[in-house]
Amino acid sequence: MRAAATGWPRLQGEPLKMLFRCLGGLLVAIGLIALPLFGVWVKGAPVSRYTEFPPLTHYVEHTGFSWIAFILCALAALVLLVPLVLFLCRAWAGRPRAVPAWRFPAWGWFGVGFTAVAWGLAWTRFPWFAPLQPYTFSPLWLGYILVVNALTYRRTGACLLTARPRFFLALFPASAVFWWYFEYLNRFVQNWVYLGIENMTPVQYFWEATLPFSTVLPAVLGTHEFLAAVLGRPATSFRLPPPAHIPRRVPALLIGVSALGLAFLAVFPDLLFPLLWLSPLLLISGARMLAARPPLDAGPDNDVVRRAALLAAAALGCGFFWEMWNFYSLARWEYAVPFVNRFHIFEMPLLGYTGYFPFGIECALVGDAIRSWMDRRAAAPHP
Repeated sequence: MRAAATGWPRLQGEPLKMLFRCLGGLLVAIGLIALPLFGVWVKGAPVSRYTEFPPLTHYVEHTGFSWIAFILCALAALVLLVPLVLFLCRAWAGRPRAVPAWRFPAWGWFGVGFTAVAWGLAWTRFPWFAPLQPYTFSPLWLGYILVVNALTYRRTGACLLTARPRFFLALFPASAVFWWYFEYLNRFVQNWVYLGIENMTPVQYFWEATLPFSTVLPAVLGTHEFLAAVLGRPATSFRLPPPAHIPRRVPALLIGVSALGLAFLAVFPDLLFPLLWLSPLLLISGARMLAARPPLDAGPDNDVVRRAALLAAAALGCGFFWEMWNFYSLARWEYAVPFVNRFHIFEMPLLGYTGYFPFGIECALVGDAIRSWMDRRAAAPHP
């Protein structure tokens, strides 16, 4: 029977793609939120423990330091770090030698001054500034974002702030939602805790946390854009095959591993805590491949190695500033990482910085989704 005879419309082309894309995105979102709660149910723990707001109760007793675990994790980290450093060295050696033709903009100098003032206020304790002392982290990052965009502008004459201001502004609310999700996952492993929140109301805690959370995506993606503008393009030996040529078992395996990791995060928090950073990446990448899309958009030349390396470096660079500015701030956090909680750089244990590698790619996946959605809306015919 023909579809027209039944009264049901037949979706073809772009509308059908949009429908499946929305359904796929909804299923991924449900999985990201619901799977960790499954582990709470398996464990038989009260759900209220994981939904406390602000989070005050410490209920995960972490395993102490282990040299065997530290050495194994350090070797795994070197497998990621050494190729990244070699790539960045080659990219630096092949950087464009031409002198930038654009001047450093006035708003960039404002960002430099703003960051300097915010830094001074964050690390001091002036009595007259006490009411605003807990809010210094956001101004620091707003200044950083201005500066890194200004550096990109000086190099290329364009940056996120000037070339795509609507996309740039959209990153701030998206970033707040994005990082609140990692705060949600941290409830199941308690790898970091915030100090000085004992007397906060839920509303106060929400706003004091949301404001700095909103700067994560603009900072990482702005830093990535700057690195892409400054560094050259060394030859890479690996490019992604077209999505249609990727065997279906690959995304199925990625989704299965990530789903299991999220589902048992609360059951085995000491063993599975790295999946707090890896599972969302695997789940989203696998869903993209099932939808016949590449796991990571890598530009017209499909140079996935270059983009992934620059994203990892951007997140690692931002991570250094996050940890440094946190160290002497009044509103701050501390880490409790099992097995490897030694050799700290600021509050972060040395091997904890490896979590920034996948985190940079996750930032890009969210940014790409926002950019793609905005481009589709702009291209859609208006009545």
